[in-house]
Amino acid sequence: MPGQGRPCSRRADPTGGEPGEECETWRMPVLDPNPKDGQKKMLLVFGAFLLIFVVIGVIATIASP
Repeated sequence: MPGQGRPCSRRADPTGGEPGEECETWRMPVLDPNPKDGQKKMLLVFGAFLLIFVVIGVIATIASP
């Protein structure tokens, strides 16, 4: 039944559940939709690192014989 699922971890729910019962994972977003300032800066820094590595890779691929 949607919306009535149980946690997937047995640590969170030691009683487990019925064998065919699905666990709820769809409610947790991968990234916070409204990150705090520190998290936003960290995501920007990591994004900049990734962009730099991609640019270096593209330049190296074009420059290789």
